[in-house]
Amino acid sequence: MRKYFLNGCLAVALLLQAGCVNPIGADKVSPRQAYVDLHQNALNSDRCSADTQRVLHRYGFDEAFRKNPDATLEKLQTIACTDDRGDVLYALAELNYWNADRQDRSVKPGVPKLARNSYFASAIYAYLYLLGESNEAKPNQFDIRFRTAGDLYNRGLAQGLMVGTNALVKLDSGPRRTPPGVVEVQFTQPGFPWNLDMIKAFYSADEFVVRGLSTRNRTSGLGAPLIAVTDKFGKFQESVRAPATVFLRVSGGVRDWGAGKMTATLELYSAFDTTHVEINGRQVPLQTDTTAPIAQGLNSSSIWKLGIAQFFSAELQNKTGIRRMEPYSPGQIPVVFVHGTASSPVWWAEMWNTLNADPVLRQRYQFWMFNYASGKPITMSAGILRNDLMEQVKTLDPEGKDAALRHMVVIGHSQGGLLAKLTATDTGDKLWQLASRTNIDALNIDVPTRELLRSNFFFKPLPCVSRVVFISTPHRGSYQNTSFVQNLLTRFMKFPSDLVSASAELVKLKDTINLPPALRNGVPSSLNGMATDNPFMLTLADIPVAPGIKANSIIAIKGNDQPPDGADGVVKYTSAHVDYAESEYIVRSGHSCQMNPLTIEEVRRILIENLGETQPAK
Repeated sequence: MRKYFLNGCLAVALLLQAGCVNPIGADKVSPRQAYVDLHQNALNSDRCSADTQRVLHRYGFDEAFRKNPDATLEKLQTIACTDDRGDVLYALAELNYWNADRQDRSVKPGVPKLARNSYFASAIYAYLYLLGESNEAKPNQFDIRFRTAGDLYNRGLAQGLMVGTNALVKLDSGPRRTPPGVVEVQFTQPGFPWNLDMIKAFYSADEFVVRGLSTRNRTSGLGAPLIAVTDKFGKFQESVRAPATVFLRVSGGVRDWGAGKMTATLELYSAFDTTHVEINGRQVPLQTDTTAPIAQGLNSSSIWKLGIAQFFSAELQNKTGIRRMEPYSPGQIPVVFVHGTASSPVWWAEMWNTLNADPVLRQRYQFWMFNYASGKPITMSAGILRNDLMEQVKTLDPEGKDAALRHMVVIGHSQGGLLAKLTATDTGDKLWQLASRTNIDALNIDVPTRELLRSNFFFKPLPCVSRVVFISTPHRGSYQNTSFVQNLLTRFMKFPSDLVSASAELVKLKDTINLPPALRNGVPSSLNGMATDNPFMLTLADIPVAPGIKANSIIAIKGNDQPPDGADGVVKYTSAHVDYAESEYIVRSGHSCQMNPLTIEEVRRILIENLGETQPAK
């Protein structure tokens, strides 16, 4: 009896406790938890949104969908053929995505995935909801379903095109056997300038998480952002990565789909050239991602070691030259980035990522990089830069029709600023006078030696350069570049054999001409050139850029020193300052300030201002 009595008391207690919690009510939670609950959907959780659950409940499909998703989706598709309400299409878009995700997670290793057709179906339903023909008013931009449907379209399309698990995307024509029926797909490239024979692979940009860059630059819209990877090509035999977007345009409605009469086109666009597509008279923005290709291309650890390796080695001289980071676009002004000592183009990634995402700059500029072995003599590297710029103009525009190629902006950091200046300066014979009072043509020397001297002592401004930007540039040398540092590091440097031979010929002339001290003991490194007592560089510092060419200067100062005091840890303000700069901007930073957001913003200001002065016809 005592046992029964205790059990009875326990049962009464449980009943009383249950009665304390109402079956229906509203509980106070944190703002973040409330937001998450309100915005749950198949994209961010294992539950569908409240809007989709409402549609399932309307037709009594709540339990049926849990037990047999495929059969329930087929029934809901049949309903959509007669029910014109847009919320049915929205529910089908989300439910197909949820079902595809379920299929993905349940597939066994080594078994081919079948979910991609369900993802593809989700994208089509989302398209019909957003852009299809219907008697019902289109969802407005403030409707949460409008925003979610865009995400379902973009993610469904990307995953519906992927093959395998490495984010590889397959773009082709042919039938797609989606659950509601066959869709005949035609692939086109109305806005992608690359020849597809050059493309090795496309990857879905949304499958990658970017690290290391301050911002990930994306524009909102419809379409699946891609990373286009080319085969190795050109004299450097390197791959290029470019941002692209694929857009699925659907023809027909739900009834056509079920009858096997639906068609669609996969349209490929460059993220640099096309921002909108027209659908039934509406301008629809394309979603783009210009950062993922940059970041994914910098995954290789060897790229990051390139700067130091090239500083010390002669073996990497084949890496020297201009690299166009995107297909050549007539009418767009080239901006050429030139890195500094023991550096490489990767150190421009932050600036390139930011400037390339600016809608004004992206339309009017194209970005190039110059890579060089920064341990070589400055004048030699400058000569290679000059030759490469002129070769680019000759190759890209042999008939001289593209005015934009005659308005290049060369931006150099540290030693790169010195190279930039030597593209924009008329030195006359001022540098030669440091070596000899005899006219160079009067010297009794062979032609190769005379040309070597001419290329190192005489500079004319390039006709293709209209502006140079100096960033932390040691016009009068670096105070950290002592003779001890020069002698120590030069021991480990290797120079190309032709340069060593040429230097030996010059040494023979030491009784004929007054060779600078750096040239008397063999090949001078770039460190010798940036010594604070080098008369060559001190003379060059006082020579202004040529008439018609403009210069801007960005100078880094660490701490709170005010000019003329201050330094960036490598270069003093007094070395970086030049009177002939059109503007001078002080950024509180160390020497590598090309990654500083304030430096980048100043470069943007300069480039915007430059557009008002150079308006080449497109």
